[in-house]
Amino acid sequence: MSKPIVAIVGRPNVGKSTFFNKIIGKRISIVEDTPGVTRDRIYQETEWNGVTFGLIDTGGIEPDSQDIILSQMREQAQIAMDMADVILFLVDGKDGLTHADREVANMLMRTGKHVILVVNKVDNPRNLPDDFYDFYELGLGDPVPVSAANMLNFGDVLDEIVDNFPSEEYESDEDVIQLAIIGKPNVGKSSLVNKLLGEKRVIVSPIAGTTRDSIDTPYEKDGVKYNLIDTAGIRRHAKVTDEIEKYSVIRATMAIERCDVAILMIDASEGITEQDKKIAGIAHEAGKGIMVVVNKWDLLTKETNTMRDFKKEIEKEFPFMTYAPSLFISVKDNQRVNQVIEMARTISENRAMRVPTGKLNSLIADCVMMKQPPSDKGRRLKIYYTTQVSVKPPLFSFQINDRELMHFSYARYLENRIREAFGGFVGTSVKFVFREKGEKVE
Repeated sequence: MSKPIVAIVGRPNVGKSTFFNKIIGKRISIVEDTPGVTRDRIYQETEWNGVTFGLIDTGGIEPDSQDIILSQMREQAQIAMDMADVILFLVDGKDGLTHADREVANMLMRTGKHVILVVNKVDNPRNLPDDFYDFYELGLGDPVPVSAANMLNFGDVLDEIVDNFPSEEYESDEDVIQLAIIGKPNVGKSSLVNKLLGEKRVIVSPIAGTTRDSIDTPYEKDGVKYNLIDTAGIRRHAKVTDEIEKYSVIRATMAIERCDVAILMIDASEGITEQDKKIAGIAHEAGKGIMVVVNKWDLLTKETNTMRDFKKEIEKEFPFMTYAPSLFISVKDNQRVNQVIEMARTISENRAMRVPTGKLNSLIADCVMMKQPPSDKGRRLKIYYTTQVSVKPPLFSFQINDRELMHFSYARYLENRIREAFGGFVGTSVKFVFREKGEKVE
């Protein structure tokens, strides 16, 4: 059984994201005065009195709205409520009880879950406004007055949350493979997540940039646990004109930093762009596992060598990550989608691979015999000893006589031989550190 889940729901602009951020202690959810800014569920783990649980921040619920985005926000909130063990229903103490609050309360009562009614924006809980007592009409028990901005009465809310968790023991989510799905806006990232999960977990619409936050979604296949991080599409900085979009770029980059494998999605109909290369560079520099997934393959007119030519183009445009495998899919037609997770799992295993020191040194000795190390002014490079010092990504330490003699071309030669000898380390970068005698690895 996974950790208990708490969902924060309510109509737009009542302070859900501020409340979420204060509990988490980080600026995770986008906080702006614009109603509807938080459009997808945002998930983060937190802890209270030794109990760890997942907290979901949802987009505001507009029960009667026909707007495409608002209606999908309502759908997302419903999924979050279905997942939750406890639901926090946040209302606005300054606005007082509204018709929309009554509609949301009716939705919540139908879930059968424990609901905690939280009245936000009450700056002085000892001097409650007269209309505060109107919230009793919702039939959800005693409303708890809080101020999310000032963290007033948070302890009472958290105590009630923990007291209402199921009594079962919850297992740890260790050894979960973190997969970040990255790429430009509107290449099909959210559609891929939804196809893998078999349900609508992430908002999908024709409007580019619909996913503004990075959304974490647990997933399990063949007994292996994953966390799918659907990131906001990363735009060129020149096009990042509003504060909301800026937050999204930062958050997508942060998602890459905490993933094990980055799944770079490219639109087959657009080809490889400068922005694709920049996004790939972020993942490569971070030392992450990388795979290139070319989506919308169904839109291309195929000839005999179409796929081969596209692979050559990938190798040409991404010369810094020739280790990254490529996969050509159509999420719409469910073409090769099942291979995405299989490839990601292989890459994750490769990042954690360790090479025995004895075999490694034997290989390096053969390399030196096959191709003489470089020299300068009569002094030749000597490699005394090699060992793998860490994984994720694999890091190899070479003890040598003179760092200045290690030319990048010879280092590339050694890397290629290591990859050939030990299965290629497909999908992961391989890092080298060179130290002279007496130096220690940092």
